[in-house]
Amino acid sequence: MMEVNKTQVTEFVLSGLTDLPGLQVPLFLVFLVIYLTTMVGNLGLIFLIWKDPHLHTPMYLLLGSLAFADACSSSSVTPKMLINFLSKYHMISLVECITQFYIFASSANTECFLLAVMAYDRYVALCNPLLYPVVMSNVYCFQLLGVSYIIGFLHPMMHVGLLFRLTFCKSNVIQYFYCEILQLFKISCTDPGVNMLLIFIFSVLVQFFTFMTIIVSYTHVFFVILKVKLEKGRSKAFSTCSAHLLSVSLFYGTLFFMYVRPGSDLIENQDKMYSVFYTIIIPLLNPFIYSLRNKEVLGALRRTINK
Repeated sequence: MMEVNKTQVTEFVLSGLTDLPGLQVPLFLVFLVIYLTTMVGNLGLIFLIWKDPHLHTPMYLLLGSLAFADACSSSSVTPKMLINFLSKYHMISLVECITQFYIFASSANTECFLLAVMAYDRYVALCNPLLYPVVMSNVYCFQLLGVSYIIGFLHPMMHVGLLFRLTFCKSNVIQYFYCEILQLFKISCTDPGVNMLLIFIFSVLVQFFTFMTIIVSYTHVFFVILKVKLEKGRSKAFSTCSAHLLSVSLFYGTLFFMYVRPGSDLIENQDKMYSVFYTIIIPLLNPFIYSLRNKEVLGALRRTINK
C-alpha cells in the first residue's frame, strides 16, 4: 500500500461570492460603497454621542458601543473581500484566517449582550422611570458594557483554541467569502465533532440567554405601554422601542439560522446570501435604524453641523 503524503495546509483560498469575471468589478464598487457608508454611519454616530453632552446618557452610551461593535464586525470581513474582488489570487494565511474569525466572532458575541443590555435599559426607563437615574446610572452602564465586551471577547477564544487541534489537508479552498468557522470544519482532516458540538452548545446558550432577556424585558414594556391612556404617550413609547426591536429581529433572525441550525440543507448560494446580510448589511442598517427616527440624535447632528 502506498502512503498518501498529507501536507498540512497553512494558506487557504477564499472562493468569494462568485467566480464570474464580469461581476467582480461591479460587486467591488457596490460593496465599497456599502462599507464606506457603514463606517461613516457608525463612526459618525460614535462621534456625535461623544461630542454632544445631551447624549451622555446610558441609552446613547449603549448605542455608541453597538455602533463600535458593528464597525469592527464589518471591518473584519469587508476589506479582505474587496481586495479579493480585484485580485487573481484569493489567498489568506491560517493566522489571518483565525484572526478574521476571532474579530468577527468577538464583535457578534458582544453585540448579542449589548442588545440584551439595551432591552434592559428600555425596561427600566419605561417601567420604572422614577428610579431610572438610580438603577441605570452611567457608572452601572459602563459596568454592563465592560461585562458585555469581556464575555464577548473571551467566548471566541475557546473556539480559536480548539481550531488549533485541527489539521487541514483535504483542500485549501474555503467555499466562502470570509473565514467562517463552519466552512473550516468542512476541509478539516481531523474530526471536528467536538468543535461543532461546542459551537452549537455555546451558541445556543449565548443566544438563548440574551434573546430571552430581550423578550422578558419587552414583554413588561408592552404591558406598561398598553396601560398608557394618552395616545401621544403610547406612540412615543412604541417609537422608542420599535428601532431596537427591528435591529433585534434582523440580527437574531440570521444568527439563529447561521449557528443554532448548522445542519441546514439550504443550497450554498442561499447560505452565502444570509451571511452577506449578517456580516455586511446589518452593520450598515443599524446606525440608520437608530438615528433616522431619533429626534435627539438628529438634533445633535444639526447642532454639530451648525457649529
